[in-house]
Amino acid sequence: MINAEFTDYLLGVLAVLLAWAAVVDLRSRTIPDWVSIAILVLAPVFWWTSGVELWPDAASRVGAALAVFGLFALLFYMGGMGGGDVKLAGALALWFGPLTTLKFVILTSLAGGVVSLATWWWHKRRGGEGKAEVPYGVAIAFAGMWLLAQRFLNHFA
Repeated sequence: MINAEFTDYLLGVLAVLLAWAAVVDLRSRTIPDWVSIAILVLAPVFWWTSGVELWPDAASRVGAALAVFGLFALLFYMGGMGGGDVKLAGALALWFGPLTTLKFVILTSLAGGVVSLATWWWHKRRGGEGKAEVPYGVAIAFAGMWLLAQRFLNHFA
């Protein structure tokens, strides 16, 4: 690790950006592009400060992030999520290695199920008609923060 303090600072910034995205998505059902862009731009800085080699480590992270973006884009085209969710998940996947990215997708899916059920319940309770808009950014942020917390809370990770 080149600079542990700065790396931890970047992880803190990532956590704040994820929390911000979740709150904004919960309130407005949109995720501002600047949040995803900031997460995307800070990922290579994180790689550098944490000593991630360009080949094969950074390249595998880019490949995994493209796979996540593609999977979520498919869900977007099927009407399952918004474009901001796709961009946020793809940018966030850059911060994780391939195995952790798989964990991220699984955690996001599980959290997304809970968020979807809660949204449906709230929508019906308030007498809403039609399809409820699910703030999937909340699930993405939860999964990302869960994985970030593992770095600090799980001494076996």
